[in-house]
Amino acid sequence: MNHRDMRHLRWLLAAFALLVASRNALAQQAAKATPLPGYAGSATCVDCHKKEIGAFMASPKGKLLMQHPRDEKEKLGCESCHGPGKQHAESGGEERGALIYFSKKTKTPVAERNAACLQCHEKTARMLWKGSAHESRDVACTDCHTMMHPESERANLAKQTVMGTCARCHATQVAKQTHYSHMPVSQGKMECTSCHNPHGSANEKLLVAPSINETCFTCHTEKRGPYLWEHAPVVESCANCHDSHGSVHEKMLKVSRPRLCQQCHASSGHPIAPRGTTLPADVQFVFNRQCSTCHFNIHGSNHPAGYNFNR
Repeated sequence: MNHRDMRHLRWLLAAFALLVASRNALAQQAAKATPLPGYAGSATCVDCHKKEIGAFMASPKGKLLMQHPRDEKEKLGCESCHGPGKQHAESGGEERGALIYFSKKTKTPVAERNAACLQCHEKTARMLWKGSAHESRDVACTDCHTMMHPESERANLAKQTVMGTCARCHATQVAKQTHYSHMPVSQGKMECTSCHNPHGSANEKLLVAPSINETCFTCHTEKRGPYLWEHAPVVESCANCHDSHGSVHEKMLKVSRPRLCQQCHASSGHPIAPRGTTLPADVQFVFNRQCSTCHFNIHGSNHPAGYNFNR
């Protein structure tokens, strides 16, 4: 049995202990409360779904809903998310009734499932969920979050980490973390959510800042400027030269130097071909030299004579 199985076993044992201790409390609470039309009460759910509720009660969300509800909505327990289940219970589980199912195999529409979550989670970071890239692609809240058992220590994530959760769909971007030059996400110094808001953003690529540059400047403030002499592609977008997720080249450059510079400056009259050799005159690559060897202030210069970014 591996470490993960042992951890799940401990959670299940703790969950069943909570289930036994709280079942009577749920029954007493249901007896005192006046049931709403169509609702059966969480105590009824326990009779058939012992395993699921046992695991759920070991999670932070389960402890909140089943033991310490904060309002009338949370006092509904299981039915606060799944909807009224009286018809389902009276039919012995044969009829769905008004229940909302969250499994990927269910026929409950994604919009209906997400609406159940947004009853409580519609503020702060999720205010722009409607119309976002993920919402428009029918991404369900339960595709990234797991409610019924504690898979992660935070945010009810479907995987242990934010990157692991995002990797389920964005494998290409996560794979770039294995490149020579990469963002320090795998080292725990930042997360995908440091730059992106997966719940919605008014900006491109779900960025947390208005533009790519503004997002980069949250960490790379020394590149912000303003500069007396500005380098046009830098002002336009950092992504013109850098691959923000990772690269096989230094400094996450899209192309190695000097080839990167020569994409724009190949015909500027600058001596970019090696001299004193028998190679053709139109050789485009300089051996063992980089443009930034001389033009090292390539992001911008404040020197009065820094128009060519070498001061």
